[in-house]
Amino acid sequence: MMNRQWVLHQYPSGPATLDTWRLIETPIPELGPRQILVRVRWLSLDPYMRGRISPAQNYTASVKPGGVMHGGGVGEVIASNHPDWAVGDLVETMAMNWQEYAVVTPDLPGAARANRVPADVPPQASLSWLGMPGLTAYIGLTEIGRPKPGETVVVSAASGAVGQVAGQIAKLMGARVVAIAGSDDKLEHCRSLGMDVGINYRTTPNLNAAIATACPNGVDVFFDNTGGPIHDAVLANLAVRARVIICGRIAVVDKTAAEDIGLRASARLIVTRATIQGLVVFDWWHLREEAFKHLTAWHRAGRISFREDILEGFEHMPEAFLRMMAGGNLGKQLVRL
Repeated sequence: MMNRQWVLHQYPSGPATLDTWRLIETPIPELGPRQILVRVRWLSLDPYMRGRISPAQNYTASVKPGGVMHGGGVGEVIASNHPDWAVGDLVETMAMNWQEYAVVTPDLPGAARANRVPADVPPQASLSWLGMPGLTAYIGLTEIGRPKPGETVVVSAASGAVGQVAGQIAKLMGARVVAIAGSDDKLEHCRSLGMDVGINYRTTPNLNAAIATACPNGVDVFFDNTGGPIHDAVLANLAVRARVIICGRIAVVDKTAAEDIGLRASARLIVTRATIQGLVVFDWWHLREEAFKHLTAWHRAGRISFREDILEGFEHMPEAFLRMMAGGNLGKQLVRL
């Protein structure tokens, strides 16, 4: 049996393009002890993947040219050498990668571990609100941002996989939520989730002034999924003792380090005594079960809703990645195989 895989062809200089990857066919290796063979059903597209195709130092190793592209997915076990996994079981792992079949070692630690897909939710939920994006939003709000009732929370990329969950958790914590997104349709979705105010950063002539108007008492918590000019405009409007969660930098990830220069916020940070903390969700993997317990309960109670953007077909993986990076997706970007 042969396996189609997307491998990294070359590191992009600037934004990725369709020829950043190439499609190959390889034989499926034999299963070793305590391994399972998975037919992949769903693959996840997430902004962290841009760091995987850069030679620059990051919090984890990059994919080397010729290597299979990293990524999470959900699939069905079709052969098993592991006593705890049977044919037909559904499995989720961050180590599924861009391929049609995956040999998975379920007992690996941390994010590479294989997890059972809950029976009472759609399988792809394990890649979105009940997966890494949901955990990211939960940790950012409950462990770092900690909004108090009545405080103002600003979420950038608020209709994205992390942002739409973060905005809803902030509302559950009693906060007033200002959503920043790149289209009126995305902002309408944010409002349908209960977020209070929307700002279209693409059509707003003065983002700093728009944030000041939306947040007359300043920004108490900023969940930053973009970096760039949005980051600068929000930091200029922080309230005293604000908490800033630096989660993503999709707006500047294609720029060189010399170009990634924005507002010099040090004076404002002194005045506000604000706290800024970077969030890498893999540091918090030990809280995964706790987070999922709360997210599941909220979803069952109708307190958490979620929108997905699905492309059909494994051949569309590079297209889906570029779509996500350009902000063309409406909700969580997924590919169904």
